[in-house]
Amino acid sequence: MIKAYKTVLNLGTAEIEEKKSRFIATVKPVTSEDEALEFINGLKSKYWDATHNVYSYYIGGNITVQRFSDDGEPSGTAGMPVLEVIKRMGVQDLAVVVTRYFGGTLLGASGLIRAYSKAAALGIEAARVIRRQLCTEVSVLTEYPLFGKVQNMLVNEGYTIKEIVYEQDVEIRLYVPVDGVEECLKKIVEETNDQVLIETGDNVFITVDEDGKLIKE
Repeated sequence: MIKAYKTVLNLGTAEIEEKKSRFIATVKPVTSEDEALEFINGLKSKYWDATHNVYSYYIGGNITVQRFSDDGEPSGTAGMPVLEVIKRMGVQDLAVVVTRYFGGTLLGASGLIRAYSKAAALGIEAARVIRRQLCTEVSVLTEYPLFGKVQNMLVNEGYTIKEIVYEQDVEIRLYVPVDGVEECLKKIVEETNDQVLIETGDNVFITVDEDGKLIKE
């Protein structure tokens, strides 16, 4: 089972111009081939008057699905370069459509590859690259005198805190990568001399940005 992967957070667009040709990249997170095709067909309708609507999508999981189309551009100059950008950036579960309005000047094979690759990369960046991490929910119940010490340790160790609940005692709810749960619990016990109550919960995928900060969905 995949425990971590990168994808994009939301719809993103970017546009570049090469020798008066416009290249508009539109990127969207998708979880199935049907969803990818619906997105692609929608953009083909939106940009019905474009010269080309080149696309590529890459969906991970138990069975990887990857497809691309040059949509009339010379073979190997459009769809494949977009797919290669997706792979180079290490993202999955997304579809990329690069729409071209021809500006009257031929770019040549190398020029097309550069233009489609650049537009795709900028579109993916605009859609915001994030990481999905499989974590275990962990609850730490502590008395107030120990709270600061426990919180500082968790932050310094890089654990992702979901929320803190202040009642008679303090409950710190955090996400711990599934492979690091045992080590995390050991550190908490050692830091507090086993004076806190720890409970583990469900395994869930969380979303964090490239700096590791939690993105609440």
